[in-house]
Amino acid sequence: MTSPSASPDLASLRVQIDSLDQQLLSLLNQRALVAEQVGELKKREGTPFFRPDRVAQVIEKITGANPGPLRDAHVAAIWREIMSACLALESPQRVAVLGPEGTFCEAAAIEYFGGAADLMYCNSFDEVFHATAAGGAQYGVVGVENSNEGVVTRSLDMFLHTPCHVVGEVSLLVRHNLLRTSPSAEGIEAVLAHPQALAQCHAWLAKHLPHAERRPVASNAEGARLAATNPAWAGISSERAAQQYGLHVVARAIQDDAYNRTRFAVICLPHTLATPAPSGKDCTSLIISVPNRPGAVHDLLVPLKRHGVSMTRFESRPARTGQWEYYFYIDLAGHPAQPSVAAALAELQQLCAFYKMLGAYPVAA
Repeated sequence: MTSPSASPDLASLRVQIDSLDQQLLSLLNQRALVAEQVGELKKREGTPFFRPDRVAQVIEKITGANPGPLRDAHVAAIWREIMSACLALESPQRVAVLGPEGTFCEAAAIEYFGGAADLMYCNSFDEVFHATAAGGAQYGVVGVENSNEGVVTRSLDMFLHTPCHVVGEVSLLVRHNLLRTSPSAEGIEAVLAHPQALAQCHAWLAKHLPHAERRPVASNAEGARLAATNPAWAGISSERAAQQYGLHVVARAIQDDAYNRTRFAVICLPHTLATPAPSGKDCTSLIISVPNRPGAVHDLLVPLKRHGVSMTRFESRPARTGQWEYYFYIDLAGHPAQPSVAAALAELQQLCAFYKMLGAYPVAA
């Protein structure tokens, strides 16, 4: 029913929109019925239900055919949700994330899997790894690196001891907000957030809340949840968390770097999803160690240079053997299916005392 004040032209346009909405609904349900048939075939064949490469192909094809006026980014977001909803009919994907609700990890999972994913909230990244490795969740999403604070060391350590591999990544622009039960910053005695967030907002906190205690907690969303229980506390978290816990946004975007980004890895067991096929813009991640002798680390670079393979990340972590030995976490540009990358990896493996492929996957846009 149209509003009594609506003009005849506006009323006519609304009738057109209502008609188009009904057509869209009918077509979406027809697509869902076909998706259910696809699910039945996949069950019989034993093939993976979730295929991120297929999602990427469909979205690329749709955006390539988009005549406008809708923007490609908006079309992509709509289609990702359509495919997520259809996948939920085939086989709901259980995804372990850092909880509680409102974390950036949750946001990364929704960006990758869509809003219809069945999210399993964990208290730490350790729990995300354990849930995924034990089969409690088919996939997990863990933070691995921040553009300001560097790597998430606990995630690197867990990669060493888990059978999970990396099949995708999400690069999320992170905007931190100061959240509280009241709209004023006066009287804040403690600011609660994940240690990385506290570090990413160090300069702002030092200037605006120099006397407030900085209290680290398991996640930013947990900080927001706790801030909702005490008027003298504030949390650093997302606008989504503010809505979730009924908090005021006292100050927006308080991170010290305006372009603060966090990289999240999508993990699973190899039998859940094998290494994705090359996409044309891929990353190969490794953990290696070398004998403790002069020049050993330098020798690692020789196969890469010889075969023209670029190293995009190099991090070290103590091996905890008491012998001053280290594990090295390396990202390479390319995919093992490429001859140059395969040749470099084969030579590199011969030099290593320990060698583990973490995964090869498309680079996040």
